[in-house]
Amino acid sequence: MKKISIILISVLLLLTCKNQTSTAESSEFQFKPISDAVLETAVIYEANIRQYSESGTFSDFTKDIPNLKQLGVKVIWLMPIFPISETKRKATGGEFASLIEDETEREKMLGSYYAVTDFTKVNPEFGTLEDFKFLVKKAHSLGMYIILDWVPGHTGWDHVWMEDNSDFYLKNKKGEIIDPIDFRTGKSFGWTDVADLNYDNLEMQEALGKAMFYWVKEINIDGYRIDQAYAVPQAFYDKTFKALREIKSIFLLAETDIYHPGGLGLISKFDASYDWPGHSLSKDVAKGVKSANDFARHIDFTLKRYGKENILVNFVSNHDENSWNGTIKESYGPASHVFMALNYTTPGMPLIYSGQEYDLNKRLRFFEKDSFPKNTGKTMELLLQLGALKNNHKALASGKNGGSYKRLLNTKNNQVFSFERGKEGDTLVVIANLSKDYAQFTMPLEGMFRRYEDYKPKRLSASYQYDMKPWEFWILIK
Repeated sequence: MKKISIILISVLLLLTCKNQTSTAESSEFQFKPISDAVLETAVIYEANIRQYSESGTFSDFTKDIPNLKQLGVKVIWLMPIFPISETKRKATGGEFASLIEDETEREKMLGSYYAVTDFTKVNPEFGTLEDFKFLVKKAHSLGMYIILDWVPGHTGWDHVWMEDNSDFYLKNKKGEIIDPIDFRTGKSFGWTDVADLNYDNLEMQEALGKAMFYWVKEINIDGYRIDQAYAVPQAFYDKTFKALREIKSIFLLAETDIYHPGGLGLISKFDASYDWPGHSLSKDVAKGVKSANDFARHIDFTLKRYGKENILVNFVSNHDENSWNGTIKESYGPASHVFMALNYTTPGMPLIYSGQEYDLNKRLRFFEKDSFPKNTGKTMELLLQLGALKNNHKALASGKNGGSYKRLLNTKNNQVFSFERGKEGDTLVVIANLSKDYAQFTMPLEGMFRRYEDYKPKRLSASYQYDMKPWEFWILIK
């Protein structure tokens, strides 16, 4: 019966979203700029255009945007869409593609999205500029927003600046342009397919800013995800972001955290940043190295340190994690769904990476064409339900006007993580067994709730002993 209920609820969610889609498509003129109110209940989707479909094109991705809306997605982050350098193009295995003798194999190496040759053009691999404009228009017709992955720290070696503006780049003592330096070691990252930009050159800053203005003003995108945000002087952001926000309201996501250069001061210039420490910790909990207590302390720390106004993006995967560190299954095993649920219910903005909704179970190759089967399974059902919760419950809102968070203690705090979210009479309680063992516990909470997955009633009482399976979780609505 439970399975049937879940299926029925999923169908209802699909039908509801379909009706919303039809309304949005017929009333494009009602589209409103992105706002704090939108971001409070937003789900963000990282789109890997190359790998999302067999064709790897804007057009095929655009066809699926209505499906993303059904998942509660409000912001779509596109990995870099710009042309990719041929010179020093990287290949799978770390060598340069030019060194591969077999022409057929060499042509398979499409290079890194982050080795940009022109910040104002699109990669022909994905389609045309008109195709991209239609993608943006389609998203806007559904009340969704498009942000671009922006790479302000470096370019590819074929970039249009390379020949006539070599002073735009950092050089060694020999006058040779260099690849990026690791701030922690003072040595090269090994990213030899890109050249490091020189922020002492104000002309370079001006040119980069103009390219960012182009996509917002002329193409009508809604913001940027800034790659390695910590590698760029904050003065550039102060000037550029102010000018961008004079064009329209935008969303700015920083790839950084408080442990990177700039710390909280840098983060505060953006609307959101990564919870890298929380992600690393969640993997350790899944492996049994850390506990539910450790995870709860992290939530307390971030709320105290960041404040409610600085939104953290919660994730179990992204392009870096998937390609270089492992699949969700490799990182989380049977704990994957409980941590997806926590991404949506703890303070922050949940992220879905391309393929996650289809139970992606392989490391997508980074430098060549790869794709994944679109098989609808348990993860899709889960994300449909979680997306509806995030979109429609004030208690789960993030940001300065977000819902409250309060940890609920129980008799197995080292094993079971329990907390309450609330806002304006909307209350949710989440109880999660963050261990590979069965849990028996009590907790001093009284009340009648409804289970999120089937809305069946569930009573909580201090007099009850609860039993939870390994990695089981309950989301209860007051």
